[in-house]
Amino acid sequence: MTTTPDDLNQRGANGLPGHLGIVVTAVAEREIRTTLQVGGQHMAPNGYLHAGTVVSVADTSCGYGCMANKPENAVGFTTIELKSNHLGTARDGHIDCVARAVHAGRTTQVWDAEVTHRESGKTIALFRCTQMILYP
Repeated sequence: MTTTPDDLNQRGANGLPGHLGIVVTAVAEREIRTTLQVGGQHMAPNGYLHAGTVVSVADTSCGYGCMANKPENAVGFTTIELKSNHLGTARDGHIDCVARAVHAGRTTQVWDAEVTHRESGKTIALFRCTQMILYP
């Protein structure tokens, strides 16, 4: 079965991705694209984009990538490590994320993500996530 953006958006609608407004825009083999329209609810008390918002977008993108590319007989996954480097911020507009599989094995997957500010084209964060694949 092929996973579509609608499948993933529906799956996350009642969880954190839906609450934050993360929208999957494209699903390809070993790649996921998402976007988020920046609003007041995404800001830290200092008036800039909260780092947790950025991490949530990147982690969600990598997790959806893992879901869409899980090995046969796998029932799920769980994050075992994540790392983010924050290089910039945003106060408005949209942030976009592209997550790509670096390693898509049977027991682990490693995904890299880049979060950018659409309007300026600047990179906001670089992210790496390691997922453990779960079996019955």
